[in-house]
Amino acid sequence: MVNFNQLRAFWEVARTSSFSRAAQSLFVTQPAVSAQIRALEENMGLKLFRKRGRQVVLTEAGSELFQYAHRLFQLEREIEGLVAQMHKLERGVLKVATTKTYARYLMPSIITRFHAAHPGIKIILEEGSSLEMSRSLLDLRNELGVLARVEDTKRIQFIPFRSERIVLFTSPQHPFAGRRAVPFADLDGQPVIMKEKGSGTHALVTECFARHGMLPNVLVETSNVEFIKDMVSKGEGISFLVEQAVQEEIKRGVLSLVDLLDEEMELPVFIAIREGDTLSPSARAFLDILLRIKQEKPSGPLPGS
Repeated sequence: MVNFNQLRAFWEVARTSSFSRAAQSLFVTQPAVSAQIRALEENMGLKLFRKRGRQVVLTEAGSELFQYAHRLFQLEREIEGLVAQMHKLERGVLKVATTKTYARYLMPSIITRFHAAHPGIKIILEEGSSLEMSRSLLDLRNELGVLARVEDTKRIQFIPFRSERIVLFTSPQHPFAGRRAVPFADLDGQPVIMKEKGSGTHALVTECFARHGMLPNVLVETSNVEFIKDMVSKGEGISFLVEQAVQEEIKRGVLSLVDLLDEEMELPVFIAIREGDTLSPSARAFLDILLRIKQEKPSGPLPGS
């Protein structure tokens, strides 16, 4: 097995053609360098240097080894430079988990703000249900998440970030659309186009129905927001989504918002990180931006959304 201290001593002697200059470069004594070279030659069973007057020159074997050692320590310098760039946030990759809804309506303005401050950091955004994305942190696929809390685990730290209003909507032709507000009890038996299990919206809506002693009459369950809106617009059922997800369709008259008399549906959104983890410099910078946004705009659409 190669001893890197011995190899570094060899590389310095070969580079400077001198044991004494190598010792000065390594901040050790000349006998210490000589001992490292002897140990390396014994370990490899090869003679690496021969004397030429007051200088040392490489043998043929030593010259071959020097080419590899030079590439190795060049790579070491590149790694040191890369690490320095990462600490300065000039370069790096950050893997972030979020939901499909947040990826569409929340994350773009956040990522734009982050890239304005740190253009050298590449973000890889993975989308899925809040449950799936929580587990992606535990699987080490992602370092940080922006999602709903649907599963309690001591292995993830959930930092409150903001809240999103969940709204009930129907087609404009639905009987609910002509009413100023409806009691939640009137939803009993209505076909519901539901967000998928594992999503924060699914958990919140199911909880609301249970609180009123009912079960939702789920017609379809899906993660596809556009499919949900299309089904509702065709009168196939009612649904619940983050308010931002239906704003354009409401403006165009394709969908209708329905106020509830006895429910205010607010979905808490969290920043999720692995408990006890030391965040990378890029993740720490992303977290700092999220916390600043939390102070500036704890709910409602973000600027640029």
